[in-house]
Amino acid sequence: MPDDATPDPYADPIAFGQRVQILRTRRGMTRDQLGGLMGHSGSWVKGIETGRLKMPRLQVVLRLAEVLRVRNLADLTGDQSVHVDLFVGPGHPRLPAVRAAVDAFPLPTRDEPAPAAAHLAARLAHAWAARHTSPHHRDVVGALLPGLIQDAQTAVRQADTAAERRTAQAALSEVYSLSQFFLAYQPDGALLWRVAERGMVAAQESEDPHTIGVAAWLTAQAHRDSGPGHFDAADQVTTEALRYLTPLLPDADHEVLAIAGALTHEAGYTAARRGETGTAWRHWDQARTMAHCLPETYFHPVTSFSRAIMGAHAVTIAVELHAGGESVRQAAASDATTIPSRPRRARHRIEEARGYQLDGQPDVALATLAQAHEAAPETIKYNGYAKRIVLEETEAKSPDRRRRASALAVKLGLLAV
Repeated sequence: MPDDATPDPYADPIAFGQRVQILRTRRGMTRDQLGGLMGHSGSWVKGIETGRLKMPRLQVVLRLAEVLRVRNLADLTGDQSVHVDLFVGPGHPRLPAVRAAVDAFPLPTRDEPAPAAAHLAARLAHAWAARHTSPHHRDVVGALLPGLIQDAQTAVRQADTAAERRTAQAALSEVYSLSQFFLAYQPDGALLWRVAERGMVAAQESEDPHTIGVAAWLTAQAHRDSGPGHFDAADQVTTEALRYLTPLLPDADHEVLAIAGALTHEAGYTAARRGETGTAWRHWDQARTMAHCLPETYFHPVTSFSRAIMGAHAVTIAVELHAGGESVRQAAASDATTIPSRPRRARHRIEEARGYQLDGQPDVALATLAQAHEAAPETIKYNGYAKRIVLEETEAKSPDRRRRASALAVKLGLLAV
């Protein structure tokens, strides 16, 4: 090749350590922070990044992928033959139709009358109920969303009075909230953020406290899941939303009480991600007190906040704090069968499995993931934590464990049949 030719960017592939450094920097993490989350020191991370230490075994690589929120394992390893999506799914078949509905730019028209507010509310209630009861909730919700998005937008455009417009904006924000559940772990992060931002704007226009709280709850989650560099933004959203809602609580209905409780737990969740044990459990305890102000059978249709969910939340806090023994204790104290939502019950099983894995009980972790798959296959299929555990155990020393992990990997679409 001539000396002045454009160099081949793939001739000298990026080393594993360099990839770790790039991904760590992108997440806004220091070496000490990453090392702490990995159970090592900052100097260990430096050794990996500089090449002084060789590429670790699969178990450690998968743990790095989890901590760095790597979406495709090949992005971390550099081996394009290892194409495994971890924190994002392969893309649901209904994603293109939902994307098209979100991206559409409908102009004001009176050609088609807007649906009545009561009709939209009934359809949304049906959609939430379907999400909680169907094992294939993404497929069901994905089929409903395009029509809901179009009709809710039409209702806003054709509202004749300020009151009608606020009601329509509340419905539109709720549709966007439902859309965020469908878009989570799908391969279109920009679309998820577009929906989150539109949902927050519509909520603010609605001037409805419950709607504003739900939009804030989802926005805080989006920030937190974007990595440590966004934790401050997540805290700011929850803090501002709670500051707005708190004066209303003495006279609030169950929905507003529940969303305030859900936001309080979110603050604890983010604190747990930071490793702030005392703050995390303090927020959880406050949220539990708020849950006990609700009727025993109450279950919030969006956040799942309820008395029944607090045990599941305790497991998540312990897992995020990387406390294996405490995770197992909280799992034993919780009762997944009291959670009426299939996807939320499956998510709880996945969190329990993470706890068992942390506690050195991989066989129980696999059995718990099998329960998650039974509750809602479409939840575990798109969950990166579940995928990491399954992939790690496909290389276990125990032949029986390898067999069970491989069978579950096939069900999740991680391995060819």
